[in-house]
Amino acid sequence: MPMLEIRGLSKDFRGFRAVDQVDLDVAAGTVHAIVGPNGAGKTTFFNLLTGFLKPTEGRILLDGKDVTGLAPEQMAKLGLARSFQITSLFEQLTAVEHLALALQSSTGLGYRFWQSDRVLAQFRARALAILDQVGLAEVADREVHSLPYGQKRALEVALVLALEPRLMLLDEPTSGMGLEDVDRMIALIRRVREGRTVVLVEHNMGVVSSLADRVTVLQYGRVIADGPYEQVRNDPQVIEAYLGHAQA
Repeated sequence: MPMLEIRGLSKDFRGFRAVDQVDLDVAAGTVHAIVGPNGAGKTTFFNLLTGFLKPTEGRILLDGKDVTGLAPEQMAKLGLARSFQITSLFEQLTAVEHLALALQSSTGLGYRFWQSDRVLAQFRARALAILDQVGLAEVADREVHSLPYGQKRALEVALVLALEPRLMLLDEPTSGMGLEDVDRMIALIRRVREGRTVVLVEHNMGVVSSLADRVTVLQYGRVIADGPYEQVRNDPQVIEAYLGHAQA
């Protein structure tokens, strides 16, 4: 049984169909990439998977359980967590404070910024361990506004890890990065994928070829190809719709 099963998933916005009858299986322990040209429906698809949008029709099954339409916090409790394409951090908080708050959120305390330092301190050791895992231990006590962009993106991956997900959804994890930061992010995803399943939306085909066990290509909200990278990159529909433009 696939870890994640998508059946006939569709989303309409005032007569416009952004996601159209998508069928998709994600095997446990794999990295599965979702690619496609601008306007292909990738972000809408991610928002459906994580509960930020409710589908017009279709089903989402996690480990065989129908989770269609569940709210994001309910999905997180089932082991699904996501990052976002646009960086959204608290600039005046330190990296370790971000992690402490994320760890606190999984307890009965929720996101409570007014908790005493003593309360947050109980999460510090675990927070530091996660920061070390993503290569940020040395900047744990630096405020986020002072971190370079690549480290901010790594911190966002750390925040996902703090939720202890079995299924990680990464939305454009290398967006806006230079070559060195892209290489670091590839190495980071390789490390954190151990024991987890990863679904990522990614525009950089070098990243996809380096990481993905399977690739699904969307165009106008529909699946036009699905399979290993080498198979997909040679598909005539994909070359015309996406890869051909990327290589031109």
